[in-house]
Amino acid sequence: MNEMVSLTIQAGLKRFGLMPALDLDDLETAVRAVARVEGLHAICGFKVGFSLGLGYGLPEVVRRIRSVTAKPVIYDHQKGGTDIPETGALFARAMKRAGVDAAILFPQAGPRTLAAWVGALAAEGVGCIVGGVMTHPGYLHSEGGYLDDAAVEGIYSHAVEAGVRSFVLPLTRPDAAARIVARSGIAAGWTCYSPGFGAQGGEPARFGFVSRHVLIVGRALLSADDPAGYVNRVAEELARTP
Repeated sequence: MNEMVSLTIQAGLKRFGLMPALDLDDLETAVRAVARVEGLHAICGFKVGFSLGLGYGLPEVVRRIRSVTAKPVIYDHQKGGTDIPETGALFARAMKRAGVDAAILFPQAGPRTLAAWVGALAAEGVGCIVGGVMTHPGYLHSEGGYLDDAAVEGIYSHAVEAGVRSFVLPLTRPDAAARIVARSGIAAGWTCYSPGFGAQGGEPARFGFVSRHVLIVGRALLSADDPAGYVNRVAEELARTP
Protein backbone atom coordinates (compact mmCIF):
# COMPACT_ATOMS: atom_id res chain seq x y z
CA MET A 1 0.00 0.00 0.00
CA ASN A 2 2.74 2.48 0.93
CA GLU A 3 4.43 2.04 -2.44
CA MET A 4 1.11 2.68 -4.21
CA VAL A 5 0.81 6.02 -2.45
CA SER A 6 4.41 6.94 -3.16
CA LEU A 7 4.01 6.26 -6.87
CA THR A 8 0.88 8.42 -6.96
CA ILE A 9 2.70 11.29 -5.33
CA GLN A 10 5.64 10.97 -7.67
CA ALA A 11 3.45 10.99 -10.76
CA GLY A 12 1.24 13.83 -9.64
CA LEU A 13 2.84 16.57 -7.58
CA LYS A 14 6.56 15.94 -7.25
CA ARG A 15 6.76 15.21 -3.52
CA PHE A 16 3.23 16.15 -2.44
CA GLY A 17 -0.11 14.41 -2.49
CA LEU A 18 -3.50 15.17 -0.95
CA MET A 19 -5.64 12.74 1.04
CA PRO A 20 -9.19 13.76 1.97
CA ALA A 21 -10.20 12.87 5.53
CA LEU A 22 -13.78 11.62 5.29
CA ASP A 23 -14.76 12.70 8.80
CA LEU A 24 -18.45 12.57 8.05
CA ASP A 25 -21.40 10.72 9.55
CA ASP A 26 -23.33 10.19 6.32
CA LEU A 27 -22.04 7.53 3.93
CA GLU A 28 -23.84 8.87 0.85
CA THR A 29 -22.25 12.28 1.38
CA ALA A 30 -18.85 10.65 1.76
CA VAL A 31 -19.20 8.61 -1.43
CA ARG A 32 -20.26 11.69 -3.38
CA ALA A 33 -17.24 13.58 -2.00
CA VAL A 34 -14.91 10.79 -3.13
CA ALA A 35 -16.45 10.68 -6.61
CA ARG A 36 -15.99 14.43 -7.09
CA VAL A 37 -12.21 14.41 -6.58
CA GLU A 38 -10.90 10.86 -6.98
CA GLY A 39 -9.84 11.34 -10.61
CA LEU A 40 -7.52 14.26 -9.83
CA HIS A 41 -3.77 13.57 -9.90
CA ALA A 42 -3.23 15.31 -6.57
CA ILE A 43 -5.48 12.86 -4.73
CA CYS A 44 -3.54 9.80 -3.59
CA GLY A 45 -6.16 8.07 -1.44
CA PHE A 46 -8.88 8.54 1.16
CA LYS A 47 -8.84 8.37 4.95
CA VAL A 48 -11.85 6.88 6.75
CA GLY A 49 -12.41 7.40 10.48
CA PHE A 50 -14.58 6.01 13.25
CA SER A 51 -17.71 8.01 12.37
CA LEU A 52 -18.27 6.12 9.13
CA GLY A 53 -16.70 2.87 10.31
CA LEU A 54 -18.85 2.56 13.41
CA GLY A 55 -21.92 4.10 11.85
CA TYR A 56 -22.16 1.82 8.81
CA GLY A 57 -19.64 -0.97 9.33
CA LEU A 58 -16.16 -0.63 7.86
CA PRO A 59 -16.55 -3.36 5.19
CA GLU A 60 -19.62 -1.60 3.79
CA VAL A 61 -17.89 1.79 3.87
CA VAL A 62 -14.89 0.41 1.99
CA ARG A 63 -17.15 -1.38 -0.51
CA ARG A 64 -19.04 1.80 -1.30
CA ILE A 65 -15.88 3.90 -1.63
CA ARG A 66 -14.30 1.30 -3.91
CA SER A 67 -17.37 1.45 -6.13
CA VAL A 68 -16.25 4.94 -7.22
CA THR A 69 -12.43 4.84 -6.89
CA ALA A 70 -9.49 2.46 -7.13
CA LYS A 71 -7.26 4.67 -4.98
CA PRO A 72 -6.07 3.46 -1.56
CA VAL A 73 -8.35 3.56 1.47
CA ILE A 74 -6.75 4.11 4.88
CA TYR A 75 -8.54 3.47 8.15
CA ASP A 76 -7.85 5.75 11.11
CA HIS A 77 -9.28 4.17 14.27
CA GLN A 78 -8.57 7.31 16.33
CA LYS A 79 -6.59 5.89 18.10
CA GLY A 80 -5.63 2.35 17.14
CA GLY A 81 -2.95 0.50 19.06
CA THR A 82 -3.98 1.48 22.60
CA ASP A 83 -4.98 -1.99 23.82
CA ILE A 84 -3.02 -5.04 25.00
CA PRO A 85 -0.61 -6.72 22.55
CA GLU A 86 -2.82 -9.78 22.04
CA THR A 87 -5.71 -7.83 20.50
CA GLY A 88 -3.54 -6.70 17.61
CA ALA A 89 -4.38 -9.87 15.70
CA LEU A 90 -8.13 -9.19 16.09
CA PHE A 91 -7.68 -5.65 14.78
CA ALA A 92 -5.53 -6.79 11.86
CA ARG A 93 -8.02 -9.46 10.79
CA ALA A 94 -10.82 -6.89 10.94
CA MET A 95 -8.80 -4.58 8.69
CA LYS A 96 -8.11 -7.41 6.27
CA ARG A 97 -11.80 -8.39 6.10
CA ALA A 98 -12.81 -4.77 5.58
CA GLY A 99 -10.41 -4.47 2.63
CA VAL A 100 -8.50 -1.36 3.70
CA ASP A 101 -5.05 -0.80 2.26
CA ALA A 102 -3.55 0.45 5.51
CA ALA A 103 -4.43 1.38 9.08
CA ILE A 104 -3.14 4.20 11.25
CA LEU A 105 -1.89 3.30 14.74
CA PHE A 106 -1.10 5.58 17.67
CA PRO A 107 0.38 2.85 19.91
CA GLN A 108 0.31 4.70 23.22
CA ALA A 109 -0.01 1.43 25.16
CA GLY A 110 3.73 0.79 24.97
CA PRO A 111 6.41 -0.89 22.85
CA ARG A 112 5.05 -4.42 23.26
CA THR A 113 1.68 -3.35 21.90
CA LEU A 114 3.38 -1.43 19.10
CA ALA A 115 5.44 -4.45 18.02
CA ALA A 116 2.47 -6.84 18.25
CA TRP A 117 0.02 -4.66 16.33
CA VAL A 118 2.53 -3.69 13.63
CA GLY A 119 3.45 -7.35 13.22
CA ALA A 120 -0.19 -8.43 13.07
CA LEU A 121 -0.98 -5.95 10.29
CA ALA A 122 2.07 -7.08 8.35
CA ALA A 123 1.01 -10.72 8.71
CA GLU A 124 -2.38 -9.88 7.19
CA GLY A 125 -0.84 -7.89 4.34
CA VAL A 126 -2.29 -4.59 5.59
CA GLY A 127 -0.11 -1.47 5.50
CA CYS A 128 0.77 0.28 8.75
CA ILE A 129 1.16 4.00 9.41
CA VAL A 130 2.30 5.03 12.90
CA GLY A 131 1.80 8.34 14.65
CA GLY A 132 2.49 9.69 18.11
CA VAL A 133 1.85 13.45 18.02
CA MET A 134 -1.52 15.08 17.33
CA THR A 135 -2.24 18.47 15.78
CA HIS A 136 -3.89 20.23 18.71
CA PRO A 137 -2.22 22.05 21.64
CA GLY A 138 -2.46 20.59 25.13
CA TYR A 139 -1.51 17.07 24.01
CA LEU A 140 2.08 16.71 25.24
CA HIS A 141 3.05 16.98 28.91
CA SER A 142 5.26 19.99 28.18
CA GLU A 143 2.16 21.94 27.13
CA GLY A 144 -0.22 20.75 29.82
CA GLY A 145 -1.19 17.43 28.27
CA TYR A 146 -1.07 13.89 29.58
CA LEU A 147 1.63 12.28 27.43
CA ASP A 148 5.34 12.46 28.19
CA ASP A 149 7.21 14.19 25.35
CA ALA A 150 10.14 11.75 25.29
CA ALA A 151 7.82 8.74 25.40
CA VAL A 152 5.88 10.02 22.41
CA GLU A 153 9.13 10.49 20.48
CA GLY A 154 9.99 6.91 21.43
CA ILE A 155 6.90 5.67 19.57
CA TYR A 156 8.51 6.73 16.30
CA SER A 157 11.89 5.18 17.12
CA HIS A 158 10.31 1.86 18.09
CA ALA A 159 8.16 1.93 14.95
CA VAL A 160 11.26 2.37 12.79
CA GLU A 161 12.82 -0.62 14.56
CA ALA A 162 9.64 -2.62 13.87
CA GLY A 163 9.96 -1.97 10.14
CA VAL A 164 7.38 0.81 9.74
CA ARG A 165 8.15 3.18 6.88
CA SER A 166 5.09 5.50 6.95
CA PHE A 167 4.37 7.97 9.73
CA VAL A 168 1.90 10.60 10.91
CA LEU A 169 3.58 13.94 11.61
CA PRO A 170 1.18 16.87 12.14
CA LEU A 171 1.60 19.84 9.84
CA THR A 172 0.83 22.20 12.73
CA ARG A 173 3.99 21.09 14.58
CA PRO A 174 6.93 21.45 12.17
CA ASP A 175 9.54 21.88 14.90
CA ALA A 176 8.42 18.76 16.77
CA ALA A 177 8.20 16.84 13.50
CA ALA A 178 11.73 17.85 12.49
CA ARG A 179 13.03 16.81 15.91
CA ILE A 180 11.28 13.43 15.71
CA VAL A 181 12.64 12.74 12.22
CA ALA A 182 16.17 13.62 13.33
CA ARG A 183 16.08 11.49 16.49
CA SER A 184 14.07 8.47 15.40
CA GLY A 185 15.87 7.39 12.25
CA ILE A 186 13.02 8.22 9.86
CA ALA A 187 14.57 8.47 6.39
CA ALA A 188 13.77 11.41 4.12
CA GLY A 189 12.39 9.12 1.41
CA TRP A 190 9.80 7.44 3.63
CA THR A 191 6.21 8.67 3.50
CA CYS A 192 4.93 11.28 5.94
CA TYR A 193 1.17 11.78 6.44
CA SER A 194 0.31 15.19 7.86
CA PRO A 195 -3.05 16.21 9.25
CA GLY A 196 -3.51 19.90 9.89
CA PHE A 197 -3.61 21.19 6.31
CA GLY A 198 -6.35 23.65 5.43
CA ALA A 199 -8.58 24.68 8.33
CA GLN A 200 -5.84 24.19 10.94
CA GLY A 201 -3.36 26.33 9.03
CA GLY A 202 -0.39 23.97 8.70
CA GLU A 203 2.36 25.07 6.30
CA PRO A 204 3.91 22.43 3.99
CA ALA A 205 6.84 24.74 3.21
CA ARG A 206 8.14 24.15 6.76
CA PHE A 207 8.48 20.41 6.08
CA GLY A 208 11.45 20.54 3.73
CA PHE A 209 12.98 17.59 5.61
CA VAL A 210 10.28 15.31 4.11
CA SER A 211 10.48 14.17 0.48
CA ARG A 212 7.23 12.17 0.25
CA HIS A 213 4.48 14.15 1.91
CA VAL A 214 0.78 13.28 2.01
CA LEU A 215 -1.28 16.23 3.27
CA ILE A 216 -4.47 15.14 4.99
CA VAL A 217 -7.24 17.67 4.44
CA GLY A 218 -10.75 17.51 5.83
CA ARG A 219 -12.99 20.48 6.48
CA ALA A 220 -11.46 22.84 3.91
CA LEU A 221 -12.05 20.37 1.09
CA LEU A 222 -15.33 18.85 2.23
CA SER A 223 -16.96 22.24 2.75
CA ALA A 224 -15.70 23.77 -0.51
CA ASP A 225 -18.35 24.82 -3.03
CA ASP A 226 -16.14 23.35 -5.76
CA PRO A 227 -14.01 20.54 -4.22
CA ALA A 228 -12.25 19.75 -7.51
CA GLY A 229 -11.39 23.41 -8.00
CA TYR A 230 -10.06 23.58 -4.45
CA VAL A 231 -7.83 20.54 -5.03
CA ASN A 232 -6.48 21.93 -8.29
CA ARG A 233 -5.69 25.31 -6.71
CA VAL A 234 -3.87 23.62 -3.83
CA ALA A 235 -1.98 21.40 -6.29
CA GLU A 236 -0.74 24.42 -8.18
CA GLU A 237 0.43 26.05 -4.95
CA LEU A 238 2.17 22.88 -3.77
CA ALA A 239 3.95 22.51 -7.10
CA ARG A 240 5.63 25.86 -6.38
CA THR A 241 6.58 24.91 -2.80
CA PRO A 242 10.34 24.38 -2.44
